[in-house]
Amino acid sequence: MRNFDLTPLYRSTVGFDRLAHLLDNVAANGETGQTSYPPYNIEKTGENTYRISIAVAGFAESDLSIETRDGALVVSGRRSETEGERSFLHRGIATRAFERRFQLADHVRATEARSENGLLHIDLVREIPEALKPRRIEIASGPVVNNEAPQLQN
Repeated sequence: MRNFDLTPLYRSTVGFDRLAHLLDNVAANGETGQTSYPPYNIEKTGENTYRISIAVAGFAESDLSIETRDGALVVSGRRSETEGERSFLHRGIATRAFERRFQLADHVRATEARSENGLLHIDLVREIPEALKPRRIEIASGPVVNNEAPQLQN
């Protein structure tokens, strides 16, 4: 794997701290550090809506935790040890503890989570603030009232 030096990027940009932090984390951790358990899907359900579906067979709703922190959605599962003296001849259903992180873009938030048929569905929506939405500026017609350039004060 190649190492990238992002120092020139930091010297010539202002206000991209979150992007730089994200790039640093990806470079440091990489996808190889993340396990594939539990499997998940990310789907785009609308222009500004998304759904993350995670396979959580064997976990009760009380065993799962969903929270957002530091611009990331963190989903974790931990089963309570209530199996007692059960003896398995074959154990193919994984119910080990997990923590899965999804980095969220700006203005994306989780709106709903539900569990059905062994899948945990988390709905996300991107809500762009009014200040960032494009707006049309009307052009006034008529004579220009003040045709002088503004004077700068020293």
